[in-house]
Amino acid sequence: MKIEILGTGCAKCKTLEEVAKKAVAKVGGFHEVKKVEDIVEIMNYGVMSTPALVIDGVVKSSGKALSVDEVVVMMGGSI
Repeated sequence: MKIEILGTGCAKCKTLEEVAKKAVAKVGGFHEVKKVEDIVEIMNYGVMSTPALVIDGVVKSSGKALSVDEVVVMMGGSI
């Protein structure tokens, strides 16, 4: 599973990146977590508000920081 955090480096973006890493640890297995800061790449997803969470190429959330449990559920796991 490929997880991307879209954001230019704001505090919420950094928080979402840490939350995503904790969610990956909670779910287990191998999942790639990538931080995307390039504004053109972010706009290619159609995201207008960051931070955004993208899982396997699909935007799951934008404009807010999520909890670890919310990210786990979006990854298909259970809390």
